[in-house]
Amino acid sequence: MQASRIALAAVAAGFALTTAACAQSMMADEQAVVTVGGAPMYPTRNIVENAVNSADHTTLVAAVQAAGLVDTLSGPGPFTVFAPTNDAFAALPAGTVDTLLQPANRATLTKVLTYHVVPGRTSAADLTAAIRAGGGSARLTTVSGDTLVARIEGGNVVLTDEKGGKATVTQADVFQSNGVIHVTDAVSIPE
Repeated sequence: MQASRIALAAVAAGFALTTAACAQSMMADEQAVVTVGGAPMYPTRNIVENAVNSADHTTLVAAVQAAGLVDTLSGPGPFTVFAPTNDAFAALPAGTVDTLLQPANRATLTKVLTYHVVPGRTSAADLTAAIRAGGGSARLTTVSGDTLVARIEGGNVVLTDEKGGKATVTQADVFQSNGVIHVTDAVSIPE
């Protein structure tokens, strides 16, 4: 009987320690969580799992789904994603988004979306250091095989696409389990 009580006490103590550790882990996650589009972005979730909750990125999520890139961006990566907001997509010429979302234009949509993705996990500090090391600019080779040029303008990281368009990073370092998202105010267009 005494052995049973000791074993039960040990199990209860272990449960209490495990519960306390889980609670501390959850509190640490909650403290580290930033919000994008009014939704928490959990660093333990992948890019897609977080992006689908952002009210500011519904167009981007729909485009990723239409292009068949959900599995890729849910994969291990790591990826650095420059994520245009809904307003960024809305600023494109009328009809552009609807045209890109048509199944016949999937290849073009895929090229535009992968132009916003750079292999690796590049934080804002890494990007800023690369810009300084490059004498004021850093050339980023995207997953599409094209180039974005990053510079510091007005204290912000600004990306210049191959057509001369500019996208400002409005929220940096939204870390994910498989990379990092930097929110941008414009859609970058490859050549």
